[in-house]
Amino acid sequence: MSAVILDDFRLTDQVAVVTGAGAGIGRAIAVAFAEAGADVVVAARTLGDLEETVRQIEATGRSGLAVVTDVMIEDDLERLVTSAVAHFGKLSILVNNAGGSGPRPAMQTSARYLTTALHFNAVAPFLLSKLAAQAMVDTQGGGSIVNISSRSGDLVMTSMLAYGAGKAALNMITRDLAADLAPTVRVNAIGVGGVATQAMDFVMSDDALRATYEQGTPMGRIGQPRDIAAAALYLASPASSWVTGVVLRVDGGTTAPSFDIPVPPLAPSGD
Repeated sequence: MSAVILDDFRLTDQVAVVTGAGAGIGRAIAVAFAEAGADVVVAARTLGDLEETVRQIEATGRSGLAVVTDVMIEDDLERLVTSAVAHFGKLSILVNNAGGSGPRPAMQTSARYLTTALHFNAVAPFLLSKLAAQAMVDTQGGGSIVNISSRSGDLVMTSMLAYGAGKAALNMITRDLAADLAPTVRVNAIGVGGVATQAMDFVMSDDALRATYEQGTPMGRIGQPRDIAAAALYLASPASSWVTGVVLRVDGGTTAPSFDIPVPPLAPSGD
C-alpha cells in the first residue's frame, strides 16, 4: 500500500528533546510528538512539572524521560543531550522552547538584564543546538531543530526591548545556523503570538484587556498551546523535509501589537 500524506507528519520511533517542557507550550509539544509516535526527553528546572509531562507522554503509549535542566548552565545542556542518547540510543529532534523575559521599559533595562535576556533566549538555544546537531548526525545521520521564537522579535513593542532583542537574535541564529547545517540538519523557528500560558495570565484574567487583545487579533482569539504544537510537529516531521531557515508565524494573523504596555515618559533627570 502506498504512503498517504498523513504518514509524512508522523514521528514514529524518533527521539525528541523539548526544553521548557514542564508546562504550557513545551508540554503541549512534547505530548503532541508522543501522539505522533516519538519518544520524548523533557527538560525544565522543576522535577514535579516534568514528571506530569512524562505521565502524559506515557499515556500515549510512548516513552518519556525527565531531565532536570537549567538551560543557562552549559554543563546542564551537555548532560541533557548525553542523557537522551544514553537512554534512547539516538536523537532526532530538538525543540528549543525554554526562554522568556518580563516586560521592562527601556530606560529601566540594565546591561545585566539585557545580557541575561540575550543569553536565555538566544545563546542557550544556540549552544544546545550545536550539541544536539552533532548527536543527531552521530546517531541518525541528521535531524531537525525547532526554535520557539516570538512575534516580539520582529514587532515594535513598548517595554519589550530585552525580550524582543533576544527573540530577534534567535530568529537570525535560526536562519544562519540553517545555512551552516544544511542539508544534514534542518533548523526552523516559530514566531509565536499571544498564547494562553502562564505568561498571558495578566490578559486572560482581565476581561477588558482580553477583549482588547481578541479584537486586535484577526482570528479573534488568543492562541492555544496546541496551535503551536501543531506547527512544531510540521517543522519536526518529514512533512517539512524541504523547509529550513524559516520563521513560521503562528499568531492569529497579527500584524501589530494588540495593546501597548505603558511606559513612563522620559523626563529631565532632575525632575
